[in-house]
Amino acid sequence: MEVRLQPELAAKVEQWSTQTGCPADELVEDAVATYLLEVNDLRNMLDSRYDDLLSGNIKGVPGDEARRILEERIAARQRSIA
Repeated sequence: MEVRLQPELAAKVEQWSTQTGCPADELVEDAVATYLLEVNDLRNMLDSRYDDLLSGNIKGVPGDEARRILEERIAARQRSIA
C-alpha cells in the first residue's frame, strides 16, 4: 500500500524520523495503527452507550441542560484555577 501525504505533513514525519532515528514508514505505520485502535475503542464505547440509551439503562440529557451543566463545570474550574 502506498500512502500520500500533504507536503507539510510529510515534512513533519521526516523531521520526526530524523529526530528519533525511527524510519518514516514505521512512524506512519505506528500512527495509523494507533489511530485505528482509538477509533475502534471510541466506536465500541459509543455503541455501548447507544445500546444503554435504547434499553433504558440510562436516560439522556436534553441538549440545553447538557450545555448548562458543562458551562457550570467550566466556570467552576476557572474559579478554582484563579
